[in-house]
Amino acid sequence: MMNEESYPQFYVLFGGYLNQDSDLWGDTLEEVVSCFKRDSSPQEIADMLCEIDKFEQEAGENLDEKFYAAYGFDFNPILWGYTTASFFDELRGLLRD
Repeated sequence: MMNEESYPQFYVLFGGYLNQDSDLWGDTLEEVVSCFKRDSSPQEIADMLCEIDKFEQEAGENLDEKFYAAYGFDFNPILWGYTTASFFDELRGLLRD
């Protein structure tokens, strides 16, 4: 369900930017996402927005648990001051700016 094939932009964001080395890209979520946006095409950004919606729909009421199971080793939104839902809302806003 939640793998690189199903979520290729998540794989890029969490594997390459929002991971244990995220400080290489910036100190804040905004700075890190800005680097992701700079390196991504408009289509890849649009795909990321679709993947957020898809993940939320597939996870349903178990959003936090499903997200942590899939990406918690690399990125935990709680450590950045978010729930999974509030992180996705913030990410949407940053990607659309």
